[in-house]
Amino acid sequence: MASRTPSTAPATDSLPPLDDLSAYLTDAAQRSVLFMDTLLDRGNAYREHLAQGTPPLLKFDHELVLDGATLAEPCNYALLRITPPADMPPVNEGSRPLVVVDPRAGHGPGIGGFKHDSEVGVAMRAGHPVYFVTFRPQPEDGQTLFGVMHAEAQFLEAVIARHPHCPAKPVVIGNCQAGWAMMALNATRPELFGPLMVVGAPISYWAGSSTLNPMRYSGAALGGSWLASFTADLGADRFDGAYLVENFEKLNPANTLWSRYYKLWSQVDSEAERFLEFERWWGGYFRMTGSEIESIVENLFVGNRLARGEVMDGETRIDLRNITAPIVVFASHGDNITPVPQALDWIIDTWGDERAIAAAGRTIVYVLHESVGHLGIFVGGEIARKEHDQLVSSLDVIEGLPPGLYEMKLKAKAGLEAQRWEQLEPGDYTVSYEHRSMQDILALNPEGREEEALFSTIAQVSELNAKFYKTWVRPWVKLLATRSVGDAIGNMHTLRLQRELISDTLPLAPLIRALAKQVRTHRIHAAPDSEPSRMEQQLDAQITQSLNAYRNKRDKRSVELARSLYGAQGLGFWFKPAVPDSQVAHERAQLDIEAARQAVLKDIAKGGVAEAVCRIVLAGMVSIGAFERRSLRLARLLSLLPANERHRIPTNVNWVQLLKEQARITAVAPVEALNALEQMLPDSAQRELALAISAAVMMIEPTLANPRSEIIEFLIGTLGVDPERVIALAKTITDTVGSPKPAARSKKAP
Repeated sequence: MASRTPSTAPATDSLPPLDDLSAYLTDAAQRSVLFMDTLLDRGNAYREHLAQGTPPLLKFDHELVLDGATLAEPCNYALLRITPPADMPPVNEGSRPLVVVDPRAGHGPGIGGFKHDSEVGVAMRAGHPVYFVTFRPQPEDGQTLFGVMHAEAQFLEAVIARHPHCPAKPVVIGNCQAGWAMMALNATRPELFGPLMVVGAPISYWAGSSTLNPMRYSGAALGGSWLASFTADLGADRFDGAYLVENFEKLNPANTLWSRYYKLWSQVDSEAERFLEFERWWGGYFRMTGSEIESIVENLFVGNRLARGEVMDGETRIDLRNITAPIVVFASHGDNITPVPQALDWIIDTWGDERAIAAAGRTIVYVLHESVGHLGIFVGGEIARKEHDQLVSSLDVIEGLPPGLYEMKLKAKAGLEAQRWEQLEPGDYTVSYEHRSMQDILALNPEGREEEALFSTIAQVSELNAKFYKTWVRPWVKLLATRSVGDAIGNMHTLRLQRELISDTLPLAPLIRALAKQVRTHRIHAAPDSEPSRMEQQLDAQITQSLNAYRNKRDKRSVELARSLYGAQGLGFWFKPAVPDSQVAHERAQLDIEAARQAVLKDIAKGGVAEAVCRIVLAGMVSIGAFERRSLRLARLLSLLPANERHRIPTNVNWVQLLKEQARITAVAPVEALNALEQMLPDSAQRELALAISAAVMMIEPTLANPRSEIIEFLIGTLGVDPERVIALAKTITDTVGSPKPAARSKKAP
């Protein structure tokens, strides 16, 4: 690839006096030359990457640990160990390993380690051994989606075997489509997983909004999944990922056709390197087998079967309720590929009631961003330094959370008063985990879920069309299709051609290169506030607005067509929608909750001070509405107790485990759990101690004279203890931790 010498300032050559128009025309002509020069570099990078075998675009050195091609079920996946660069702290081999799994949604691997500020970079800075699951451009013959899943299970086994001194299971990050893949694997092999982070992962495909997320309607007019099967058959059992990338690009024609190129042209002196870095990843197109794309489209895109437990791996049903480790979901309101409802509504369809999550001992945490787009969730530097950094640094707290459903909230410390126990939460952010319900998730989609009935009908029609295609059409297509013809069709795809042709193979390339070299030597910049420059900006806004208007009209027509074809007055009249998944899950949840309630009532008064503290803290945090990250770290209670009080609680208490056990009780029998405190704490000294410890953990002090927790005030009365003694003991406990210290403030606002 030709070398580049970027220019960020005008050359020192003196310029003759020029009017605004003359200067602008010269600047525009020079920008056009540099623009074409950058596109030549993009084409060269594409060709060079192909010649290298399309390796993963990781920013870090790495070594091969296990190649999926060598397994009993061969696949094109592989496990890499990331090598930290010299400017990062050394890996703590005793720390739990972290595995990043990149999506296979058309592009090649690398987005999870695309930059130093990335998921991989954040984890290495925190001292974790980091592994990366990559894949090659071509699948192995006969490769299946479940074969890949079995290979990924062996990858996790290999990671665990390489860290025998670390008792904790690996943390796994699944990006986009790798998110649902890791969810499915976790449901069948939960013993391999620590916390699972699913980032921008669409799991409830029928969910969304007709005005904000129209992508789910796009396949309705074509009759469902048969087209994916037909495309793969044309490629002789190879589905070209370029078609998936093309669908992404069609979502935003203003950016695809204009904005990204205009930004490069208008800011070519500073934008070229960023453009080339991103396009190197965006321009890698990988293939799947026909079996893989059929499984994805029929089970997930159209069938929406994962959340309701209907996906089968042989004789094994994949039930997401079997996932035992905490699940963290990261989604964004600005993501039009994986809208928030598609990322979260599986929780409703799988569990039906937040109490069922707690009763089963499961923990689910979600984090929402207000505006970042789909790719920004993975590659945004600010996202890596904020959300990803806080998620990785909070793993101990997330694992210690009582079972239930939470939203993780991040608040910058800048501007806040110095907080107590600063040493428990270093850094620039304070974090809380707010209790959430199924209604909270439903409220995130103002359009509701009624339209999912439409997609139930579409799924039934799609299944019928797929059977017809596979029975009557596929044999003829396979008879005529060959791999060489399929590869030729793929090579003629416009996304490949625009990179292949605009490279140094272009006959005009030498002239463009020569002109670009001359332009960099004699660069002229028009004044940004000149009248021609303002007219350019106005034209940019008008073109963007026009393309957005076209997109909105196109999407509206797509929605209207789907509704007319598959609604109650169309095919929905014959293909009746199934009972909503949420209703089925809710009815099942009520039975589970009642069964759990009856089970815990038998021993509701069992326990002593330690169990009572957990119940009071749980009730208090529900009353407050959130757990603070500092509180959960403070909950290592024995270290806080005065020496003369430690004899009241067994020294071998596992507080994290005990809090989880008591959470399962309070979730299904909250009133009975508190009423039983009198039996659990028979004397006043025990009651005072339990209330004081609970107050400290809930961080009521130093305002104990006017506690913010109604539950402490209530229990002081019902348990008949002296409030002054409780306050004094709580203050003694909290004073052992220390007075407020000035928080470390970031010099840069987040």
